Amino acid sequence: MDNRKRIVVVGGGIAGLSAGYYIQQLAESLELPISLRILESGAKFGGKIRTERRDGFVIEGGPDTFVTTKPWAMELCSELGIQDRLQGTNSRFRTTYILRDGRLHPLPGGLTMMIPTELSSMATTGLISWKGKARMAMEYVMPPERDPGEESMGAFVSRRLGREAYEGLIEPLLSGIYAGNGDHLSLQATFPFLLDLEQKHGGLIRGALFMRKARRSNGSQQSSVFMTPKSGLAEIIEALEIELIEAGTELITEARVTEITSTIQGASVRLSDDTTLETDALVVATPSYIAANLLAHLDPAMASELSSIEYASTATVTLGYRSDQLTNKLEGYGYVIPRREGSKALACTWTSSKFPHRAPEGFALLRVFIGRAGQEDEIQWTEPELLKLAMEELRSTLGIASKPEFSKVHIFDRAMPQYDLGHPARLARVEASLADWPWLALAGAGYRGIGIPDCINSGKHAAERIISCLTAKATGEAIAGEVHGRIDA
Repeated sequence: MDNRKRIVVVGGGIAGLSAGYYIQQLAESLELPISLRILESGAKFGGKIRTERRDGFVIEGGPDTFVTTKPWAMELCSELGIQDRLQGTNSRFRTTYILRDGRLHPLPGGLTMMIPTELSSMATTGLISWKGKARMAMEYVMPPERDPGEESMGAFVSRRLGREAYEGLIEPLLSGIYAGNGDHLSLQATFPFLLDLEQKHGGLIRGALFMRKARRSNGSQQSSVFMTPKSGLAEIIEALEIELIEAGTELITEARVTEITSTIQGASVRLSDDTTLETDALVVATPSYIAANLLAHLDPAMASELSSIEYASTATVTLGYRSDQLTNKLEGYGYVIPRREGSKALACTWTSSKFPHRAPEGFALLRVFIGRAGQEDEIQWTEPELLKLAMEELRSTLGIASKPEFSKVHIFDRAMPQYDLGHPARLARVEASLADWPWLALAGAGYRGIGIPDCINSGKHAAERIISCLTAKATGEAIAGEVHGRIDA
């Protein structure tokens, strides 16, 4: 008799694969026999991680790096044995630019966690007027707002540093991360540490200076805040697939789930071909609106909460040029574009300057990011139109009029979750609903962080929840069996 606990993971992105990996690791450490399936609706695993390698180029359709300030991606790479494959950003070019009135301005030095801490750098920047700079300097002596309640990121930064600093300096950096509207994004859901700095240290500048001093006194140094495998982020996906297959996990592509219902043992997972999988535990690692559709019959209240999380559509356009086609030397990582500039593009990464190993000698690789929350209706989401838009952006800002040697367009429909005001309360209600379904866990970018480390961590937490449930169930069944054995005797 097969006594293995059946587990299904729905969604084969980085969150789902991480959930599967940690489920296998925990089950093995606890000597819990399991049967694990990971279902992916598409033809390939990886989700938004889309790496293409061709002719010496490494083209990333989605994210191209991960931050090291959150440890979970680095830890996973170490466990998978690919830590020696990681490379940081190019130390020769550390400058990032912000576009203002059609001109590129270097990001001022001394920005610690997006907070200005070097007066000399702020005094000379052309991004902020003297009036705006004076308003920023006042932040140092402003008292903290006690119990301010939930605030938008825009309202909070404007309150502390002034509206001009927010619109010209902080908002474009924020948009580069969330593709969102900072006047709608919840501070508590996106950058809660900023509120902690205000409350604990009396202000942002005071708090940032304290943190910088503490890091220096501890001797902590990080060669690069951003890391990526040499041949692209797909290396992480490929390593996870190998590890899972060797552990006996079934990786199934083109398996579209249509409905999830409860059973006496756990759940029944119905697929689009009308087959069903019975399972003792389940991880749903999809965008929250897909999770809402799948769980609508199981828990309508939870599904309603999940469907209310907004998502923004985005696209990336990668362009390859011969170096002699460029008039700009591209000495930096690229630039971000404030919302107030009115551009449909939100950023441009000079990929081959940021990561030299991404293009062969004599070539340059650039990537234009298009789309942000509230502007989707202004964009024609077709490959020809997006390519046209990206080339116009490069022409107007960088003076690149040449036709690229090649181009690649990736479109992500409803891809970027928006942690708008009310998001923390919404998650609390989802957690309350999950209490009724201990065999169910959620993972992915829609909840507590959109970056690769956050998604890995969400998968790890989902694994811990599932294994805890199954361990408790197994213990209970063992006790029940022992009781029945004694009664029969």
